[in-house]
Amino acid sequence: MIPLRKNNNFVSGSYGNNRREFIRNGIMLGTVTGISGLGLFAGCKEENSEDISPAEDLMREHGVLDRIMLIYEACRLHLLNGEKFPNDILPNSASVVKGFIEEYHEKLEEDFLFPRFEKANQLTDLVRVLRDQHTTGRKITGQIINSGEISAQADSDANQKLIRLIDEFNRMYRPHKAREDTVLFPELRKIIPAQEYFALGEDFEKKEHELFGEDGFEAMVVKVEGIEKQLEIYELSKFTPDII
Repeated sequence: MIPLRKNNNFVSGSYGNNRREFIRNGIMLGTVTGISGLGLFAGCKEENSEDISPAEDLMREHGVLDRIMLIYEACRLHLLNGEKFPNDILPNSASVVKGFIEEYHEKLEEDFLFPRFEKANQLTDLVRVLRDQHTTGRKITGQIINSGEISAQADSDANQKLIRLIDEFNRMYRPHKAREDTVLFPELRKIIPAQEYFALGEDFEKKEHELFGEDGFEAMVVKVEGIEKQLEIYELSKFTPDII
C-alpha cells in the first residue's frame, strides 16, 4: 500500500475533490476557449469577407479609367504615326467611359459624396472643380464616340481632332482621379459617422448590380481586357522599359 503524506494532493479524501475540481475547471476552460474560438472565427470571417469600403470601391473603378487612358494613349500613337487600327476601339472604349465611369461612377460621387462635403462645408472648392470636370469629360466622351471613320492619314483633320480630344481627356482625368484618391476619398471618413460610411458601400454595390448585374465590375474589367488585346497592349511586360 502506498503511504500517504500530509500536504500531498493525493491524501485520502482530497484526491476526489481535486479530481472533481480539475474536471470542472477543464470543462469551463473548454467552454471559454470554444466561445473565444467562435469570436475569433467570426472576426476572421468578417475580415475576409468580400465587402469593400466605399473608397476602395471608387478607387478600383478609377483603375478601369486608368486602363482606358492607356488604350487612348495607344490609339493616339497609332494616329500620330498614321497606322491603321480597328475602327471600333475608340468608340468602344469611350462607351465604357460613358456607361461605367460617367453614368455610374461619377453619378455615385455626385449623388452620395459631393452633397455630403457641401453640407459639411468641407473641400467645397475642390468639389466644384470636380463637378465641372465631370461635365467637360462627358462632352469629350460624346465627341470621341461620334468620331466616325478613322483615316490612315496622320495629318487628316479627323485624326488631329481625335488626338486633341485624347490629350485633353487624359490631361484632365489624371490629376482629377489623383486628387479624389488622395484628398476627397480619405476625407469622407472624417465628415460622416462610421456606420453611415460603410452603409455607402452597400448603396454602391446595390447600384452596381442594378446597372451591370452581379459581376458588374468584373465584367467591365473583362471588357477592357478584350480591347487591350485588340491593341496588343494587354501584356503588362510590354510596359517594362529596356534599360541599358
